Amino acid sequence: MTLEQITSLLKAFDESSASRLKYTCGEEQITLEKAVAQSAVVCAPVVEAAPVAVAQPAAAPAAAAPAAGATIDAPLVGTFYVASAPGEAPFVKPGDTVHKGQTIGLIEAMKMINEIPAPCDCVIESLVAQDGALVGFGDPLFQIREL
Repeated sequence: MTLEQITSLLKAFDESSASRLKYTCGEEQITLEKAVAQSAVVCAPVVEAAPVAVAQPAAAPAAAAPAAGATIDAPLVGTFYVASAPGEAPFVKPGDTVHKGQTIGLIEAMKMINEIPAPCDCVIESLVAQDGALVGFGDPLFQIREL
């Protein structure tokens, strides 16, 4: 194995999530291991709370309820972006009319940028997720009104 091949193997191993790698080719053998961080778990003591009397709140006005309507949800876990680069104009903003397939945002997952297409012709009512926020699969990104 050449020095360049060994260097390339070391770099790939360092960037991977693997903790151990064993390479054998004929009489050559290389074993690489990473130290695995141990996380300490600390439990706080349980404290019994005395029951508290809570007054029943008055019925909330209808305006305080979340707006009914459709949402566009995150298709995967990652970091959500409203623009192609920091300082650039957002793909869409509230009040914009978008067409099916139009890019409305991005999610970065595992160093890959994934475009989020509009699933239908719609009007963007509001932005639910914040720019740069970590989103999970199915988390709402936009509140929309279908056309």
